[in-house]
Order: sequence, then C-alpha cells, then structure tokens
Amino acid sequence: MEVERDHEFYMREAMREAEIAGSYGEVPIGAVVVRGGEIIARGHNMREMWKDPTAHAELIAIREAARVTGGWRLTGCQLYVTLEPCPMCAGTVLLSRVDEVIIGAMDPKGGAVGSKVNFVETDDWNHRPQVIRGVLAEECGAMLKDFFRRLRRK
Repeated sequence: MEVERDHEFYMREAMREAEIAGSYGEVPIGAVVVRGGEIIARGHNMREMWKDPTAHAELIAIREAARVTGGWRLTGCQLYVTLEPCPMCAGTVLLSRVDEVIIGAMDPKGGAVGSKVNFVETDDWNHRPQVIRGVLAEECGAMLKDFFRRLRRK
C-alpha cells in the first residue's frame, strides 16, 4: 500500500542524514531516494571519513537505490537532497534516470541545478527530471551555516 506523504516529510528524513554527516565532522548534507512512497535509500556526506571526493550524499543514496532496485535506472524514484547538487551529482541524477529532484537549500557557489549552471533542466540530454526547489530551504541552509560557523570558531 503506497503511503502519500508530503515533500517536507522526506526532506526532514534527508535532514536527519545531514545531521549524521555533521556528527562525524562532515559537511551536513543528506539525501534520500523514494519510490512508491517508501524511502529505499539514504546517504550523507562521507568525503572526509572515506577520503573520497565522490562520497557525496546524493551519490551514496543513488548507489544504494540502484543496489536495492537491482538496476541503475531509477525511473519512478525521487531524490530529496538538502543542498542543490553539484555538477558531479547533477550528472549522476541524469545518468540514473531519477524522475524528480527535490532540493532544500540552493548552492550559489557550486550548484548545478539552477544556481551556477543547470545541467538537468535542459533538452540537451535524453532524460529530464522534474525539479522542485526550496523545500525547507531555510532549515537546510541553517544546518550548513551553523556547521561552518562552528568550524570557523575552532
């Protein structure tokens, strides 16, 4: 039975992932992948712990979703992420065929879904996900601002 929930519910789940990242000293960014109203994958930044420049929340969640579904095509899935995806993550969204990307805070310094560039809302590719921006944007942005404020104090 599919349970209908609103975007804020799933974004709060992504925010929980971001909190986990922050507790490890990682930049607090989180993501969840939803299919049929169920969270099938979660991810949070792990770049510092894994010493891996590709260990972004979105990539970790998308990899896990592919494992769970048994395939790389994530049609029928939505990606919720607390910060606008970077170019690498936006490219992965395209390649994985995610149907919809729901973004918390925008990233004017490095976002690739409308802030700096827009890789996904173009007809240049064979896939074009829907994009929803600004879901709990203030709360998502505050997590990042608080993290960097504390980091600067150290």
